[in-house]
Amino acid sequence: MSTTAHSTPETATRSQELMALEDQYGAHNYHPLPVVLARGEGVHLWDVEGKHYFDFLSAYSAVNQGHCHPRIIGALTEQARTLTLTSRAFFNDQLGAAEKQLCDLFNYDKALLMNSGAEAVETALKLARKWGYQEKGIAPNQARIVVVEHNFHGRTTGIISFSTDPDSTTGFGPYVPGYQVIPYNDLDALAQAVRDPHVCAFLVEPIQGEAGVVVPSEGYLSKAAALCREHNVLFIADEIQTGLGRTGELLAVCYEGVHADILVLGKALSGGVLPVSAVLARNEIMLTIQPGQHGSTFGGNPLACVVMRAALDVLTEEKLTQNARALGEVFRERMRQVQARRPDVVQLVRGKGLLNAVVIKPAADGRTAWDVCVSLMERGVLAKPTHGDIIRFAPPLVINEEQLHEACDVIEQVIMAF
Repeated sequence: MSTTAHSTPETATRSQELMALEDQYGAHNYHPLPVVLARGEGVHLWDVEGKHYFDFLSAYSAVNQGHCHPRIIGALTEQARTLTLTSRAFFNDQLGAAEKQLCDLFNYDKALLMNSGAEAVETALKLARKWGYQEKGIAPNQARIVVVEHNFHGRTTGIISFSTDPDSTTGFGPYVPGYQVIPYNDLDALAQAVRDPHVCAFLVEPIQGEAGVVVPSEGYLSKAAALCREHNVLFIADEIQTGLGRTGELLAVCYEGVHADILVLGKALSGGVLPVSAVLARNEIMLTIQPGQHGSTFGGNPLACVVMRAALDVLTEEKLTQNARALGEVFRERMRQVQARRPDVVQLVRGKGLLNAVVIKPAADGRTAWDVCVSLMERGVLAKPTHGDIIRFAPPLVINEEQLHEACDVIEQVIMAF
């Protein structure tokens, strides 16, 4: 439905004009809140009319370092004047240093840079299968990968083949075979699945982001990793949304001391400046792929490498992970206080670090979490619902406590008035 249905050319605002332009000429594959953003700085956003907002979505955790961080933008502009793209037909002077920084920071032998998160997931899946055939000895075309219900790893035709979300799958078949879906947070189901000698990998989000910030039981990840080791199955951690400080640890698996066989990163790897993703693994896994078997024209380009290095430096040197852990506790405590006052509206508060969710009970008059988000937007806080009744709150990790409380005051006002 057009967002300008009740406007006329004489009364339309600039925002309405721009939304109408997208509605007319763009694909209708998103349902955004009716706000047109034009500028960002740190935790702040402004629309085309100049209204200020706190960003509590961070482009689905791609902007952990805040909007337009001067250090990252400085690295971008300096490199953009020098060299942006060579393809991997040649070496470039930035890729090796970027790969080393990744491997040193996360303790892996090799890194493979791509662009989008979905590309990184596809890379991990190919690596797992190739390892399964070459190292584990699985018969050709028989490899299986175990995944979990309500997963979200992207929307390529390969990835949606193991999605359980009808919006992602309906009308896009036939699907790619070779996957087994089990319940999330169910160690018994995993134990049964990995006994199959054809299973080469288990792919999981340490916290399910798109599903509504679903946090597994304590010990689930460490015990899942142990089951994988016992049965010679690769443990693949998709940390695209949960990684890079978002949950109050550098990686969400760090809470349980897990070192994944394959680590998948994206989103905040560039501070939200341009698409950068990466897959990390030990030599035994990464070197199963040989020249010509996988690649990307833009993957590992010098511009992306420089931006990624600056983004990682900001993350570590500004102690954003520690900030996320401390302020996440503050946020959840504020939301629990709201829940105590309005249990008829707030059903549940959950999360880790600055990746949190508030589950909203639909109102008797039919209003839902979407209506809460619209009210928040009108009062200067931007968040987005997922799966109808869940609001995900994930501000940039550069937020300070004063800003957090200011935004929490708005959230409290909106919920109290719901």
